[in-house]
Amino acid sequence: MTNWLLLVFSGLLSGILAGFLGIGGGTVLVPLQVALGYAPVQAVATSNLAILITAISGTVQNWRMGYINIQRVILLGFPALVTAQVGVYLANIFPPKLLLIAFGLLLLLNIYLVELRKQLTAKQTQSQRQIFNPVVSRILTGAAAGLLAGLFGVGGGVIMVPLQILLLAEPIKAAIQTSLGVIVITAVSATIGHAVSHNILFLEGLILALGGLIGVQISTRFLPKLPDRVVSFAFRFLLAILAVYMFWQAWQHS
Repeated sequence: MTNWLLLVFSGLLSGILAGFLGIGGGTVLVPLQVALGYAPVQAVATSNLAILITAISGTVQNWRMGYINIQRVILLGFPALVTAQVGVYLANIFPPKLLLIAFGLLLLLNIYLVELRKQLTAKQTQSQRQIFNPVVSRILTGAAAGLLAGLFGVGGGVIMVPLQILLLAEPIKAAIQTSLGVIVITAVSATIGHAVSHNILFLEGLILALGGLIGVQISTRFLPKLPDRVVSFAFRFLLAILAVYMFWQAWQHS
């Protein structure tokens, strides 16, 4: 019973993070499942199932409120369909310690990307802010998101949000809302791939999704009311805390 309650609470937290920060919530779901004794590849796969349900709920809510651009979601989501399968393959062959270290480094890199974007925009006029080819930028962003979804079970938002800010000059709120929509696509692809490999624990995934459904409905309603500065700080603070936790988990696997 304690495990089930922890799963519900984790799903609730992941849903709140998905709506507020545009990340799938796998950064919370995967470590918790590992702590509860599930195999890392099962945690990654089950996280994708929960993320899929949560992201659909949050995206529908954003669409109803007029805060999502379908064209942006599709352009980022198409390359993610392919690379998510690559991530699934890698998740089945990589050792857990290597995945944890790589993920911690990725979180630290994202903090730097957000700060770099702030420095660039401070020096440029509005017409100069998009300094990269938008087609190439969207392909790279979507491809990275799909790879991370299949490999880490995180939805891909941890890389999509900073890359949209850095490469496409998107405001952080728009980047978060678009990211949540793309996560639906990445999670579909990754979930199918892991289901074929028989990695998904469906009951646990549905329990996590139940909490996520509640959390994402709460956060998507409050996000538009928050100042950009508050959202940006929360995003970077969360990445820093999770990076430390990932390195600690890697040390535990030594």
